[in-house]
Amino acid sequence: MKIRLNQNIKYLFLAVPLLFATSCKKDFLNTAPDTSLPIEDAFSTPDRILSQVNGIYAGVKSGQFYGGRYLIYNDIRGEDFIVNKPNGVTGLDTWRFNVTSGTNEVVNLWGNIYTAVNRANLVIEGVNANASLLTPALAKQYVAEAKFLRAFCYYGLLQLYAKPYITDNGASLGVPLRLKGEKDLTGNDLKRSTVAEVYAQILKDLNEAEPDLALTLTATRASRNTAIAFKTRVYLSMNNLLAVVTEANKIVTATAPFSATTGAPLKLEASIANVFGGAYTGNATATEVALTFPMADLDAPGTQNQLAYYYNVSTNGAGGNEEYFLNPTGIFANAAFAAASTDARKGLTTVSGSNTYLTKFKKPSPYTDYVPVIRYAEVLLNLAEATVVTDPVRSIALLNAVRQRSNPGYVFPAADLLPANLKNTILAERRIELLGEGFRSPDIMRLGLGFPAKSGTQGTAPAIPFNTAGYIWPISSTEIQNNKLIVQN
Repeated sequence: MKIRLNQNIKYLFLAVPLLFATSCKKDFLNTAPDTSLPIEDAFSTPDRILSQVNGIYAGVKSGQFYGGRYLIYNDIRGEDFIVNKPNGVTGLDTWRFNVTSGTNEVVNLWGNIYTAVNRANLVIEGVNANASLLTPALAKQYVAEAKFLRAFCYYGLLQLYAKPYITDNGASLGVPLRLKGEKDLTGNDLKRSTVAEVYAQILKDLNEAEPDLALTLTATRASRNTAIAFKTRVYLSMNNLLAVVTEANKIVTATAPFSATTGAPLKLEASIANVFGGAYTGNATATEVALTFPMADLDAPGTQNQLAYYYNVSTNGAGGNEEYFLNPTGIFANAAFAAASTDARKGLTTVSGSNTYLTKFKKPSPYTDYVPVIRYAEVLLNLAEATVVTDPVRSIALLNAVRQRSNPGYVFPAADLLPANLKNTILAERRIELLGEGFRSPDIMRLGLGFPAKSGTQGTAPAIPFNTAGYIWPISSTEIQNNKLIVQN
């Protein structure tokens, strides 16, 4: 892989904290490149080491990766959104399953993720080489954060550029595992590891990171419970339900009200309105937030990258561009989700013209909504799915906790909770609760399903059966050009 850092390869950016747009407090992740340093000087002081750790987070929350595009691509590949403005710049080819190895989103996402991976690798090496400048605990914490973020990046790559684990227990080709910092072009040629090998490295990083991460931190940084919560997502993607339960039990009590009793005090917020409109527009204090990526006026993801730009309406000061609206025959049509008067999550939608739009993300230009990364609601639903067979009573209790937070009086029909139907009921709840947060495509793939056909006034997209042409993205053309050992899918 050719180095894709936006700097001379002999230099690293020194990231300098900026201020919250709405607060006088400094935030760890509201950073922007200020000056470049020779690589030999980048870890020469504690402040410079911290700045390099900042730089990994900044790379991961790039608008071309988790600052917006990654979540958007994974949702619009599914059937819950319809394209409203057929613009190739804003994901039309992704929506209609027409990408090639040279399509912008394929090339840009790949490059941005690997740039973040390289930053993590350089920090791991740089901190280990200069650990004497830090306290032992802080040195371990920084390395742990870098390993968590590296695992996070590789998980993201697998969700688009590789066949799901369920295909053949991970025997298919995944992506190149780059675990050394690249300072020149000598490491370009590297073959693809299998999906199973990449997942093994993800779990190795997370398991090594967990004990060394800070027990509690602001939700804009990875703490111990962040790694645990993320492992429930990873293991669910591998269909390792026993491991999902093992990890979730560390941060989910046996009975309601569910919470984490050690580390970051995670629990569901009393109202979904406390999550969207609060935690993701200017603070990270919601108890539900296991990890969020903050944005600020001088640290925004870019106009055509951010979630509010894609999904929100252009009227009433919302400033969205109405790129994609909710499919009237998708999860929006679910009977249990039908009435705003009974489900508060319907209040996170609005009608403009003849279409309904998602309004979870509200901030107008420069689009500084915080980006949801891991919420406790997801962890509860991961655990609910994993316990359908082994502990259906607990599974139903977890499902009810999520549903009744937004719809307190709702009682699931008895048929929905029967053993044969319970998993599908939970999967439907995931689509409602996590709508617009980047889960639909990974869920379709991990379950071995096909992508349904979809259509609207601005175009159509064909059905893509499981494991057929177009099901996953091709490897980036830039990687193919610069890596002699890469092979296509």
